[in-house]
Amino acid sequence: MFQEMRRKRQALSKTGCDAILARGTSGVLALSGHDGYPYAVPLSYVYHNGKLYFHSAQSGHKLDAIRANPKASFCVIGQDQVVPPEYTTYFRSVIAFGTVRVLEDEAEKREAIEALSLRYAPADSAEHRRAVIEREWERLCMLEFSIDHLSGKEAIELVRTAAQE
Repeated sequence: MFQEMRRKRQALSKTGCDAILARGTSGVLALSGHDGYPYAVPLSYVYHNGKLYFHSAQSGHKLDAIRANPKASFCVIGQDQVVPPEYTTYFRSVIAFGTVRVLEDEAEKREAIEALSLRYAPADSAEHRRAVIEREWERLCMLEFSIDHLSGKEAIELVRTAAQE
């Protein structure tokens, strides 16, 4: 169903992919947009219990695209070191393929926003976090990305360096 990576030696393990998703703070969600145009939007996210979660407005291009076709991909760049003398970059990146849905269940929505809040404001008090969530609750939309396929890749130079260690 999903294309096999051409340069298999550069493939990241599932553990390596998970690590990049856990460390990352932003990525690009790619959807099928209006009139057949791709729609890619940068988003903050949290990787929680094997799924990706995003917050969103309750209407707009992103939600229209998701409702029309929930299949999506999400890309996170874990490393992008430009190496001018070699005319290359030492990169690590992950692409997740799956489906996105709007969380309607209040318990699921609450768990997702709590995870997102803890990711971006870990030192905030539980009391303040609850107050902010309550204040925004009525207009808060949470999206869940269920991963069907995960693919990660790194520069061959990083593969070689790891092999020497």
